[in-house]
Amino acid sequence: MATSSQYDVIRTERIAAPASRVYEIIADYHVGHPSILPPQFRNMVVVKGGCGAGTVTHFEVRAFGRTQKIRHEVFEPEPGRVLMEKDLDSTATTRFILEPADGGTNVTIQTRMPLKPGLAGRIEQWLSTRFLIGLYKVELGKLNDVATRKSL
Repeated sequence: MATSSQYDVIRTERIAAPASRVYEIIADYHVGHPSILPPQFRNMVVVKGGCGAGTVTHFEVRAFGRTQKIRHEVFEPEPGRVLMEKDLDSTATTRFILEPADGGTNVTIQTRMPLKPGLAGRIEQWLSTRFLIGLYKVELGKLNDVATRKSL
């Protein structure tokens, strides 16, 4: 649950593939995960690991005319169902939550972001929420495409 100093950005889509296939793609930071990233994500490098918990990566995100460098570590609070990426330079986290559903898997991407105080924080929240929802729509669409192909 987000506190008053945090906010969540959430999008859920149905993926037409079994949860095991979907999770395999999301947890694979060498091939699977990079194949579903929107073009705003660039230059992903696996620093350590590469599959699931313990993976450390760094990459760039282009937003609002700026490029931000991000380093994160991967955790698996519920292996096969929940994978979490923790930003190593802030309190931000992103969770991929999988729920088996008729004919596929409901996949939720949930990012919890720190909320800066005042009006500037509220404006940043409004802008980043719209930006991330758009990214997640693309990412989940690409995930569906990759998950329903015979191979990566």
